[in-house]
Amino acid sequence: MEMDDNLLWVYEQRCKMAVASLQKNGFDAVYCKRREDACRNIIDEARKARTIGFGGSMTVRELQLEPELEQLGVELLQHNKPGLSSEEKLSIRRRQLTCDLFLTGSNAVTLNGQLVNVDGVGNRVGAMMFGPKQVIVVMGRNKIVEDVHAAIKRIKAVAAPANARRLNLKLPCAVTGQCSECQSPERICRATVILDKKPSQANIRVLIINDDLGY
Repeated sequence: MEMDDNLLWVYEQRCKMAVASLQKNGFDAVYCKRREDACRNIIDEARKARTIGFGGSMTVRELQLEPELEQLGVELLQHNKPGLSSEEKLSIRRRQLTCDLFLTGSNAVTLNGQLVNVDGVGNRVGAMMFGPKQVIVVMGRNKIVEDVHAAIKRIKAVAAPANARRLNLKLPCAVTGQCSECQSPERICRATVILDKKPSQANIRVLIINDDLGY
């Protein structure tokens, strides 16, 4: 069932508010009315690249970009491909830090234009801040929150439990759906990074889509 036009308009204004705040904070932020608009933006940028890294984003996966990217003849650096050894995954993660284009999502974005992310390994947040020639952060309207406090709350209540189940990890949140500040060796919430402004040496484009995507 299609969303009511009035509610869709409300979400559009919310997306545009976040985009405007991101722009004030130095990010190259773009509002995308549809998923196809974001895909076109990403593919256009991918044509300039030789290596493309992936941050393990469900949002990027839902956009189903891989077939078209493969047709471009670029090297795709994906550490989540089946059959890779731990050493191979680590090597790919390191190469992602210096790739031409890094594609990732974000756990949350505030209406004040801050990107909030919690990482387990650190390759995703590391590449977002420094290294790749171009970073594209893509997310749906469901990632927009009021402030940093709401962002952390969202991550603990939604993103982390969902990812823990997706990765088949033996974590309390994968059973209860709630964060218990666990001390498990498999814990995925290890580094919290808040980008208040665009890092000075980074090229970061943020695409916000008026649709629900990812965790």
